[in-house]
Amino acid sequence: MASSEGNKLWGGRFVGNTDPIMEKFNASIAYDQRMWEADIKGSKAYVKALQKAGLVTQNEMEQILTGLDKVFDEWSKGEFKIKPGDEDIHTANERRLKEFIGDPAGKLHTGRSRNDQVATDMRLWLRDTINTLKELALQLISTMVERAAVEIEILCPGYTHMQRAQPIRWSHWILSHAVALSRDVERLEDIRKHVNVMPLGSFFHSPELNFDSISINSMDATGQRDFVGMYNHAANFTRHQDTIRFCFVCVLCVYFCENSTGSSLMPQKKNADSLELIRSKAGRVFGRCAGFLMTLKGLPSTYNKDLQEDKEAMFDTYDTVHAVLQVATGVISTLMVNQPAMERALSPDMLATDLAYLLVRKGMPFREAHSCAGKAVYIAESKNIHLSQITVEDLQTVSPLFDKDVSSVWDYNRSVEQYSAPGGTARSSVTAQIEHFRTWLQAQKQKP
Repeated sequence: MASSEGNKLWGGRFVGNTDPIMEKFNASIAYDQRMWEADIKGSKAYVKALQKAGLVTQNEMEQILTGLDKVFDEWSKGEFKIKPGDEDIHTANERRLKEFIGDPAGKLHTGRSRNDQVATDMRLWLRDTINTLKELALQLISTMVERAAVEIEILCPGYTHMQRAQPIRWSHWILSHAVALSRDVERLEDIRKHVNVMPLGSFFHSPELNFDSISINSMDATGQRDFVGMYNHAANFTRHQDTIRFCFVCVLCVYFCENSTGSSLMPQKKNADSLELIRSKAGRVFGRCAGFLMTLKGLPSTYNKDLQEDKEAMFDTYDTVHAVLQVATGVISTLMVNQPAMERALSPDMLATDLAYLLVRKGMPFREAHSCAGKAVYIAESKNIHLSQITVEDLQTVSPLFDKDVSSVWDYNRSVEQYSAPGGTARSSVTAQIEHFRTWLQAQKQKP
């Protein structure tokens, strides 16, 4: 009896049918079909290498290239039909190629395992998507920078330990997230170097594929997925460390326009669903990362079928971060700053440090000045008044260095302007940060 498994890439030595449940459990076409373009791109380069090695003729190579172009065209137009026997994207494309050109299609797989193929496809796909995420991150950073430039005069409370701390510029706060996102861009660039390694040395120099280097060990090439783990891990920084913190504070201090929704019960509500959804995705991306790292834990060397879990984790992480970066950019573009609420949130107690600095400028050691300012805060609390309402006489009971010039402390703009060192929140410092980012963004756009 002829084997029913003979059409599979791994068929031939099997007799009978695979259990339908196992067939479905083993298949990956439902999700890895999105690598169709990378798979065809890799195969076109590979057949050229086969021709140079004398394993296919010039005519066979041309037939295969023409057939692959037809397969590409069907995918591009959404006309490719997946059949029940298409176990994965490689099987599907090779099956369709054979339908187009016949027997020469069978030579495409010469010297190349499906594990080599999937490792190559994943690297090609991930390399391109890293570029896409980088572009979106740069767009988000640019939006933040330009918003910071326009609204540089707006002041708001800075926060530490979830409490209002000192006055800062709203722009200074926006740029703190731009700085964090710029590290994510650099992290993506570093990961791209690890991704852009060719698993199949036989066509390393193919100009179509443009890999930077070659894997030096074939066993490691098919079995390692460090680059997927690094990618998922980096996504957690992009998602959780930066965007989530941004969303949390943004909910507190802005009005929302295009990226808000209403309540199904209360007509007056304007909900910041865009930011809340971004915040909620942290668990999803973290879960993908943790789950895949657990899959990798303790695997034997070379390829094991456990690694089929790599693609869903990679795809879902990309899709999530791709959406988050776009929505976050939309939020930054359309939100309306609630400047009156920000100004109302400023209070004289935030200037307690400035009170200490006044004494420092008069020669008092900071530790002693800090203690004096703390005593002033206590007096204000005891009298149930604002810190700025304490009389000079009461302040002089704390230190004789206090005088009428203490009135100069109760100025939020003056407070902010004293931090003029690089990285500070003074107007000149924030302007320098804006110009730094504009230069940095321009340099990023010029990179290949």
